[in-house]
Amino acid sequence: MYTRNEKIIPIYIEEEVKDSYLNYAMSVIVGRALPDARDGLKPVHRRVLYAMRDLGLEHNKPYKKSARIVGEILGKYHPHGDMAVYDTLVRMAQDFSLRYTLVDGQGNFGSIDGDAAAAMRYTEARLTKIAEEMLFDIEKDTVNFVPNFDSSLSEPSVLPAKIPNLLLNGSSGIAVGMATNIPPHNLNEIADAIIHILDNPGCEIKDLMRFVKGPDFPTGGIICGRAGIKDAFTTGRGKLTLRAKANIERQKGGKDLIAITEIPYQVQKAGMIESIASLVDDKKIEGISDIRDESDKDGLRIVVELKRDTEPQIVLNQLFKHTQLETTFGVIMLALVDNRPKVLNLRQMMDCYIGHRKIVIRRRTQFDLDKAQRRAHILEGLKIALKFIDRIIKVIKTSKNTQIAKVNLVKEFELSEIQAQAILEMQLQRLTALERDKIDAEYAELLKIIETCKAILASEKKIENIIKSELEELKKQYGDERRTDIVGEVEELEVEDLIAEEDIVVTISHNGYIKRLPVSAYRKQKRGGKGVTGAELKEEDFIEHLFVASTKDYLLIFTDTGQVHWLKAYEIPQASRTAKGKAVVNLLQLKSDEKISSIIPIKEFSQDSYLIMVTKQGSIKKTSLDAYSNPRKGGIIGISLEKGDELISVGLTNGKQEILIGTKEGKAIRFAESHVREMGRGAKGVRGIKLDKKDEVIAMILVDKEASILTVTELGFAKRTPFKEYRLTSRGGKGIINIKVTDKNGKAVSLKTVNDNDELMAITQNGMFLRCAVKDIRSTGRSAQGVRLIKLHDKDRVSCIAPVINEEE
Repeated sequence: MYTRNEKIIPIYIEEEVKDSYLNYAMSVIVGRALPDARDGLKPVHRRVLYAMRDLGLEHNKPYKKSARIVGEILGKYHPHGDMAVYDTLVRMAQDFSLRYTLVDGQGNFGSIDGDAAAAMRYTEARLTKIAEEMLFDIEKDTVNFVPNFDSSLSEPSVLPAKIPNLLLNGSSGIAVGMATNIPPHNLNEIADAIIHILDNPGCEIKDLMRFVKGPDFPTGGIICGRAGIKDAFTTGRGKLTLRAKANIERQKGGKDLIAITEIPYQVQKAGMIESIASLVDDKKIEGISDIRDESDKDGLRIVVELKRDTEPQIVLNQLFKHTQLETTFGVIMLALVDNRPKVLNLRQMMDCYIGHRKIVIRRRTQFDLDKAQRRAHILEGLKIALKFIDRIIKVIKTSKNTQIAKVNLVKEFELSEIQAQAILEMQLQRLTALERDKIDAEYAELLKIIETCKAILASEKKIENIIKSELEELKKQYGDERRTDIVGEVEELEVEDLIAEEDIVVTISHNGYIKRLPVSAYRKQKRGGKGVTGAELKEEDFIEHLFVASTKDYLLIFTDTGQVHWLKAYEIPQASRTAKGKAVVNLLQLKSDEKISSIIPIKEFSQDSYLIMVTKQGSIKKTSLDAYSNPRKGGIIGISLEKGDELISVGLTNGKQEILIGTKEGKAIRFAESHVREMGRGAKGVRGIKLDKKDEVIAMILVDKEASILTVTELGFAKRTPFKEYRLTSRGGKGIINIKVTDKNGKAVSLKTVNDNDELMAITQNGMFLRCAVKDIRSTGRSAQGVRLIKLHDKDRVSCIAPVINEEE
């Protein structure tokens, strides 16, 4: 409310907001968020150190309660929230936050797990020894002092900072419209680089990088790549990739461990462990059986225990990709220079430190010179007094009072008032011969100090030599080994990059369980053998699909409904021969009524290759392989089907091959691929074979004139017949006899193209495997019923067959 007599001055709000916001922004930038380039401190950090010095909390003195320290800071220098000050104090004491801690804390000051510090009434603190280097010589008028918030006291505008703190401990903060994020570095490296600048003023940043390898974080870890370091050092901005240090520890029994001993800077250990556990629970990372935190007073150690036969490098790569075991650090080397924010490169930061130290040393030397000259001036008066002691005593005795005595001494012996006052205050014991010698010695020492100080002030080189000697001393006292390793550029490895390329057997059961295992897991047997036990399946389940592929192949998975899905072979879980595998619905988004009909291993999607598809009702379709190169979640249409029809088989061709279609009733038709025109991905296809009423297509194979057709029946009989026995006809005919179907051998279940040197894998509905050489199956004519391939138990039936690669057993 206002009265009529008040004078209201109208102003434009946009101008007021502009001015007010600018004042606010500058207050945050200069007074809170950004460090000074000279001492590397924000105002609150500077006030913490100065107030602790006021309290006499040197590194070798008793601790004081943190609450007492915070109260001192609030009451004298920093009129803000007590928790803001205490949080600052806590961070300055954390060896996982600062490379060189400035506060020595006693009590719970938080942990790398992210635990909060205890309340300030419980903890105690004092300065560290290296923090005292920040305040060293502050009493010698080395820096400017400014009034505190209520002008009742003064505080330093900057600390003398013998150590290059901005580079050693870094800084981070968000101001208004800008932010800073300066990483910490190693003292030895920074000191050597600064000394090199003093010795070689014209050196470039690339010369300094011979000394400063890169940031050195308190938690260690690894910096991947040097490009980000170079960018940060040359431009003041860069991006670093940080990784944890992890070792793979091989254990007996195939259950290996990943031991993490160092983590990236500013990563909370407990949170990181929780995120790993969450990813394991969500099945985003597989192969981990347990996670343990074995950290103790001797150091950090996180153990990731792996499941048996899990490849550790693959799991480690997934951890790098999906967790905070790998992070980025965005470098913004922004600091205040003459109270103005400026992005600095490495050389400019070091120049700021050097310039500040030159001023401090010059002011310190001038202070020492003035002090020495004042004392020498007094000693000169005392020496005169000792020389003419009797006359001095007489003048004093004849003077009415001290003031007259002073005037008489000045007049009689040509002394200054200061010298006369010193003579009047001189004790009689100073008249002894011993005291005279002490005065002479002190005077001589002061003359040397004066001479030295004048020499320093007159020589820039001498000041630089002092800086160098101080840095060498700092290295001796506080220097340590680099903690963070730097390695070459690390490409973001995909899981596939870590997979060994090898031949595998992939099996899929009727109920949809899929697995892979090396070809070598099966031993070769003679024809007629009983096989070895394969998957332990339920009575109602059986192996329905089996094929050989490479671990790095793409798998195009076609379902009986005509849909096609994508999968990498290595994404199929590896399991033992007797394991049932993993439900394929966990790998693919299949509908409840979809079943896999064909799987085609593909190395690349070529425009010169084609997919030939045959349905249960005898339709055939040809489409370019390139049309299937863009996977979609949930799959895409591979072929459109008539009601009641199913996709039976899919083959990969070069566009110039011949095709043979086989049926359950033992018929087969052979025709040229050119008889099938190319169609779009969603087309229905054309007639491939004319079927009898109860017949249906069981397989489609590509003709190899040098090979044979292997036909297997449901009761375990097999025969092979050369392709030349099957004449080339036109598409759409009824075909000719492929195998004589009887009650003894049963209906045909599978056709494959084989060579004499091939090996055969046969699987029964009850999960029995048989592996034998194709040459053990004699070659016969088309109309033969075949020979016994595998002895079946009652009611067991052959499910499918597949040729496998020959290998020496």
